[in-house]
Amino acid sequence: MYRTKKTLVGLLTWGRSYFSKSKFLYPGAQPLKKQIESNRPVIIIGSGYGAAVAALRLCEAGKKVLILEMGINWKESGIPYSGLLKPARSAAWLKKRTIAPFMNIFPLKPFTGALDKLNFKHIDVWVGRGVGGGSIVNGGMAVIPKENYFKEVFPHLDAEKFYSFYFPLVSKELKVNVIDEQFIKDCPYYKFTRVGETEAHKAGFKTVRVPNVYDFKYMEREYKNEVPRSALNTEVIYGNNHGKNSLDKTYLQKALATGNLEILDLHCVDTITRNEDKSYSLDVRQIDTSGKTLANKIFSCQKLLLGAGTMGTLKLLLSSQAANNFALDCTVGKNWGNNGNIMTGRNWVRPLSGGTGALQSTIPVGGVDNWDDSEHSFFTEIAPLPMGVDVATALYLLINRVDKKGSVSYDKAQNRLALDWNESHTLKMKANANYFVRKMNRANGGTRSHLLFKNGFGANICYHPLGGCVLGESTNLYGKLKEHDNLYVIDGSLIPGTIGVNPFMTITAIAEYCIENLIEQGEFG
Repeated sequence: MYRTKKTLVGLLTWGRSYFSKSKFLYPGAQPLKKQIESNRPVIIIGSGYGAAVAALRLCEAGKKVLILEMGINWKESGIPYSGLLKPARSAAWLKKRTIAPFMNIFPLKPFTGALDKLNFKHIDVWVGRGVGGGSIVNGGMAVIPKENYFKEVFPHLDAEKFYSFYFPLVSKELKVNVIDEQFIKDCPYYKFTRVGETEAHKAGFKTVRVPNVYDFKYMEREYKNEVPRSALNTEVIYGNNHGKNSLDKTYLQKALATGNLEILDLHCVDTITRNEDKSYSLDVRQIDTSGKTLANKIFSCQKLLLGAGTMGTLKLLLSSQAANNFALDCTVGKNWGNNGNIMTGRNWVRPLSGGTGALQSTIPVGGVDNWDDSEHSFFTEIAPLPMGVDVATALYLLINRVDKKGSVSYDKAQNRLALDWNESHTLKMKANANYFVRKMNRANGGTRSHLLFKNGFGANICYHPLGGCVLGESTNLYGKLKEHDNLYVIDGSLIPGTIGVNPFMTITAIAEYCIENLIEQGEFG
């Protein structure tokens, strides 16, 4: 009886294996048929800063717009974001463990969470997932670049108009505000900022107050326990539940209010095909929150805008070229950079006087401006490290020039991007970080942070990927992709690898400039 049962089990196992590999698929294993969706006039891929700007301005112009977003519509889902110290399923994109730069000791069940990390040989790139893109997971620092550096990076743009019109416009639309100075002095959650600024001054550095999209009036109320806490509850890199004005509360909310915008979340665009009539077809997978494919779809449109973020847009373009002989200018993939990102830290910072504080707000409001130093040009974010206990550690994100740019290509065998970027690209960044830490320690005491970083530096950490489809090189002066009549790029890939500060204000301003001119030129009818 046992042998007979074993034989039957073996035959059934063999049969399932055979039929699953042959054209005779057993029930439940049938491949999903592609659903043909109706032709849309305008499709935008992604919902980050550039995409949100394009959606609003096109909707205001009376155009019907569809956004395809691979992540969740968090606002509609009702799923809360996670704090750093108690991460839940919403924390990471289809990972089995948390993926913040530090403290990745928390196991997870794979879920389409808010933060994703793209791993390359010499660098890791963090990106946001969900309706709102990077605005969900960044620190909200609304920094406008130095005008002379903006002119250097974009010599063909009218800098005067950007600084008199576009930057003020996006500041208003994104609800940028500045923290009250008395609140900083009184609030224990900003001890890390007060210590950072005091020590920077002692070392001879200049500090600046940095605006933010976090509502500081809300923060004052959360400090008084009048409203639920977010920034004061370790919420930032996995999303922020209350006080932060992410794009779903600004540009996208206004676009939806027009009645002309539709957003489909959990829709992953894999490749793009240009049709004979110069329209586009998109191969799209609709997934569930475990990453399982629910449906394969084909969307078509007359006008296509790519706002999937630097890495997302480059993957779409380069994978489509590999799969469909998609026409691309030879400059696509070139002039990529990490915006000079390098993280560093200092240990034993004021250990006998409470260090940098056990309680820390997750919203940074101070920076060190050393940009005018010709030998060591950088901007440094005085960053929080909300560990729940005082660790007497100061954390810094340096943003530098990117003198040596990298490039991005597509590895068809691995179905992923390949990045030409190595330690030679970050030599000057490391030299600047070394200069900064040494000068701070000599003036204030402390040691280089080997606890957080290998050799004291996190040169492999990138929050600000930029470039690869540069404005005026891979596109015309308004983001229309070369070799194409109806395809436009409108995200961080337009910026050639560096802008000198946290980049979302510049991305948003350039998107406003591009879509304004494209509409005026009649590109959308």
